[in-house]
Amino acid sequence: MSTGVDVYSIRQALGPVAIISPFNFPAMVPMWFFPVAIACGNTVIVKPSEKDPSAAIFMAELWKKAGLPDGVFNVVHGDKESVDALLTHPGIKSVSFVGSTPIARYVYETGTKSGKRVQALGGAKNHMVVLPDADLELAADAAINAGFGSAGERCMAISALVVVEPVADVLIEKIRSRMAKIKTGDGTKGSDMGPLVTRVHRDKVASYIDAGVKEGATLVEDGRTVKVDGNGFWLGPTLFDNVKPSMSIYNEEIFGPVLSVIRVKSYDEALDLVNKHEYGNGTAIFTNDGGAARRYQNEVEVGMVGINVPIPVPMAYYSFGGWKNSLFGDSHAHGTEGVHFFTRGKVVTSRWLDPSHGGINLGFPQNT
Repeated sequence: MSTGVDVYSIRQALGPVAIISPFNFPAMVPMWFFPVAIACGNTVIVKPSEKDPSAAIFMAELWKKAGLPDGVFNVVHGDKESVDALLTHPGIKSVSFVGSTPIARYVYETGTKSGKRVQALGGAKNHMVVLPDADLELAADAAINAGFGSAGERCMAISALVVVEPVADVLIEKIRSRMAKIKTGDGTKGSDMGPLVTRVHRDKVASYIDAGVKEGATLVEDGRTVKVDGNGFWLGPTLFDNVKPSMSIYNEEIFGPVLSVIRVKSYDEALDLVNKHEYGNGTAIFTNDGGAARRYQNEVEVGMVGINVPIPVPMAYYSFGGWKNSLFGDSHAHGTEGVHFFTRGKVVTSRWLDPSHGGINLGFPQNT
């Protein structure tokens, strides 16, 4: 700044922070947050989903065995009452959340009203755009893997397949042939796709299939007819064609193994479709045209973009998160944005004087 005067910035921990995690990745999602939070000097309270709370306890036990001091990593169980306590307690300095958009909005509004930092990652409707020049074998594999992996119960699942004509018929047939080989059942017994998380959720996903048929979409493969030995909330892979932007199966997050094909005539129509959707979590484009890919990555209004990669989840040193109604708050998860979220900045201006210096000066400091 000046002779004998230094200016520098430091970042310091916030204090106690809360993590509210979903059922679908009970270990991975908390790990997006608590390693960064603890490394930055914070203490952590994890509120896991009541549907699968044991993973958080297991992680706490591992921390204990590793020698982490008591009180640094804590687990609190419960439902909305526990969530509200974390959102409003004056001792909690920040809240990290992953879940549906309605709840993400509630968490963000309630937490910020209580003066907290909040990063609330919401729902998604991830589009995969397939251009006519794409490798259709690769695109078909990607659609299967990204659409039906984890039974579609993940925020990065591909659920809207936007195909630029004239290749839709060929691509759909390739997807159908692959779907016929998917075995739904107990994952410990050689199956490819397991059950949905609860009966209520299975019935909700099935109701979207009912709605798609009623609204006029073409049901190519019906997962409601799947037959599985053993207990579970089963629903097989489902494929719709001729889906329109006005339909509920296109507009809403289904969070299940339902893949919708939307046919378009051009790249511009595909881009417009993606950008008009309320969600902007992840997207992918399949093409062999580098210019088209570069244009898409720059023009699409989505937080994470894959080029011939269907699920563009970044490495941990980059940050994870979407745009629009897929994220409430200013910070994505982990990476550099995670470090900034779990710390606050402080600027220090210092001058070390010669011991013989003295005197009083009520004016502005003189940089001499």
